[in-house]
Amino acid sequence: MKRVGLDATDIRILSAVQQHGQLSKTKLAEIANISPTPCWARLDRLKAAGFIRGYHADIALDRIGDFTQVIVTISLTHHRKSNFDRFEAFVRNQDEITECIATGGGMDYVMKAVSPNLAAFQSLMESLLAAELGIDRYLTYIATRSVKTGQPNLAKLAAKRGI
Repeated sequence: MKRVGLDATDIRILSAVQQHGQLSKTKLAEIANISPTPCWARLDRLKAAGFIRGYHADIALDRIGDFTQVIVTISLTHHRKSNFDRFEAFVRNQDEITECIATGGGMDYVMKAVSPNLAAFQSLMESLLAAELGIDRYLTYIATRSVKTGQPNLAKLAAKRGI
């Protein structure tokens, strides 16, 4: 995959969008320390190149209700591309699964699920097993509280890469 060259101004724009979401042209230009028109052109270029996948709100679920959050590690029986593809397609269609990361090592996937209660989570796991996705084993971990969530500090990461 061809990498688009980024400079420090691009990183400032991406960092601002990551931290604040959608901003006015004037505010974004102020943060990026360039004039509004070139700032907006850069933002359009970054969007077109796929650097910005979307804008999201950080909702405080605990203010809405007491939900059950579970981390699940999953290992598949077979490790052919078709097995991974089938499992991943199923997971993408499950609203309760909020994150799923493919991993190397002992487990194939680490998932985060949010359900109204433990019984609803159990139904989700039963649907995964009933779909015959080739799950060999899984381990569940009930999340008791969130210690830290967020995005990496883009400016620091880029600086360490020499961007």
